[in-house]
Amino acid sequence: MGSTLNGNEDKVVETVMVGRYVEMEQDGEESPIKSRLSGLLWHGGSAYDAWFSCASNQVAQVLLTLPYSFSQLGMLSGILFQLLYGLMGSWTAYLISILYVEYRTRKEREKVDFRNHVIQWFEVLDGLLGKHWRNVGLAFNCTFLLFGSVIQLIACASNIYYINDKLDKRTWTYIFGACCATTVFIPSFHNYRIWSFLGLVMTTYTAWYLTIASLLHGQMEGVKHSGPTKLVLYFTGATNILYTFGGHAVTVEIMHAMWKPQKFKAIYLLATLYVLTLTLPSAASVYWAFGDALLNHSNAFSLLPRTAFRDAAVVLMLIHQFITFGFACTPLYFVWEKAIGLHDCRSLCKRAAARLPVVVPIWFLAIVFPFFGPINSAVGSLLVSFTVYVIPALAHMFTFRSAVARENAVERPPRFVGGWIGAYMTNMLVVGWVLVVGFGLGGWASMTNFIHQINSFGLFAKCYQCPPPMPTLAPTPFPSTAQNATNPAIIPSPSPAPSYFIHHQHYHHGRP
Repeated sequence: MGSTLNGNEDKVVETVMVGRYVEMEQDGEESPIKSRLSGLLWHGGSAYDAWFSCASNQVAQVLLTLPYSFSQLGMLSGILFQLLYGLMGSWTAYLISILYVEYRTRKEREKVDFRNHVIQWFEVLDGLLGKHWRNVGLAFNCTFLLFGSVIQLIACASNIYYINDKLDKRTWTYIFGACCATTVFIPSFHNYRIWSFLGLVMTTYTAWYLTIASLLHGQMEGVKHSGPTKLVLYFTGATNILYTFGGHAVTVEIMHAMWKPQKFKAIYLLATLYVLTLTLPSAASVYWAFGDALLNHSNAFSLLPRTAFRDAAVVLMLIHQFITFGFACTPLYFVWEKAIGLHDCRSLCKRAAARLPVVVPIWFLAIVFPFFGPINSAVGSLLVSFTVYVIPALAHMFTFRSAVARENAVERPPRFVGGWIGAYMTNMLVVGWVLVVGFGLGGWASMTNFIHQINSFGLFAKCYQCPPPMPTLAPTPFPSTAQNATNPAIIPSPSPAPSYFIHHQHYHHGRP
């Protein structure tokens, strides 16, 4: 039990500086001003920093696809699934934090020092349950983070296209892949203080822009709210929401960046509650305004008229996606560094250069599968379901399956969930629900939809869901008055449609 720890051990756990956060910084003394500025913008290990990191990382670009999910689910189901998966995500994030503290406490009793090492989820599984759990956790976590990074690149290309369509989305993916590669220079989550804060400001602005702009726009002419209409669409939308609240694949790394990791327990829940104030109003408002039209518009920006406010939201989301790319990639950088033996290297340039190969497959996959929206559901059903729901719940049950382990646990389940029995029942419900609804039905639906996108647009699609180019018509000579008089069948060709009408048409090449 936590009460059995002696005072010295508890002090070690609470005060030790975790993670290696100086290994990529410049040697030498800093000036007082530089030191204060660095502490303000760069070195973040407080509970507030963790909250900003969790909230900023959780919503990200999926904010733009939730209206699309509402059109698949319908308004009521969309709201209920957000509440359900928000609670389930908060519970499994809590389990991960408990397992992290348990693992770290056991190791520090053995005098293991983690100041030169960043603990990751697969190492927690290895220390508590053995190498087989480690291998499964490593495979799912790395694959999820890989595709999570891919999704950020796809989102960047999709968003910038609504400001500048002179380049196709594939070309924009090349450009943003190079930009996002600069995240190799950010050492760890300890150094995301200013970025996490700005990221949350950006998503807050975007969410309320979507809400207000949709309400001011009003319902489009002939709007229909048919959802749900098909099981495939219904469970595809549900798994996208599963993905929305599955951002805690980086929970261990965020905890390890804290000065006092024990304070993390309720942080994810508080972050989720704030995120719900962004996702529920924005998704509901956009769906109310545009209804079934969203079924062919996976990016909410595509339906809103271009204004300075929309362009500002696009730019802010682009910056935020760069930040989220770093969040998803940093754990992959750590894994790669450990694999090649450079995790303890103090040189900024060496570690940055060593990290670059991690970006290459992400870049490539974003070009192969540019399906903004459908890829979220596929990743949610096949990867998020296990990585952040099933495996943490099972790991918690197996770690504390014996009476001795429960008796000596550093952290007991809270009484409001029913203690150990209540925790086990909750874990079993989470595992059962996610396996059946998330992985089973959701996997079938999302992969069916994903394959449909491949068949419709093809791999390496140059511009996914872009308007097809307008046909170039040869100029028709205007017949003379004399010709018209002699041949009444010849009449002047009608005037082309106004440019405003053409600009606001929404074409969906490849849709059936």
